[in-house]
Amino acid sequence: MANANAELISGFYQAFARQDTEAMVACYAPDVQFSDAVFIDLQGREAGDMWRMLCSRAQDFSLSFSAVEASEQRGSACWTAQYTFSATGRTVVNQIRAEFVFKDGLIVEHRDHFDLWRWSRQALGLKGLLLGWLPPVQAAIRRQARQGLASFQARH
Repeated sequence: MANANAELISGFYQAFARQDTEAMVACYAPDVQFSDAVFIDLQGREAGDMWRMLCSRAQDFSLSFSAVEASEQRGSACWTAQYTFSATGRTVVNQIRAEFVFKDGLIVEHRDHFDLWRWSRQALGLKGLLLGWLPPVQAAIRRQARQGLASFQARH
């Protein structure tokens, strides 16, 4: 089972590198829970729609992953995404540590951990450098991302 779960993680990131969101979503249980520094507590279809939205907006995108580990219940990986942030045209290199929980051969929980201030410095430039560490600015980033997801879902 552990080997199958490691293959599941690898398959997820291989699909992500190809921007094949339907193959990514197929790795998730229908009631998956996803959370990261920006998208907190997405449930089920919201998680898949987040990946669909992000991939549809991706410019100059590349992804690498490593350190895949998995047991029968839990797994982890490290991954790096490089892309142009569409709102500012700035290059972002985001390094993420992912944690997974598995059930019945699918991912039921996916938690990505990254430094939101580091991300904001790259994506937003001087504003992110000076203000990106402030809780109100981070809350605004989360709010804008949620609004973008809601708008994407309304159109699809």
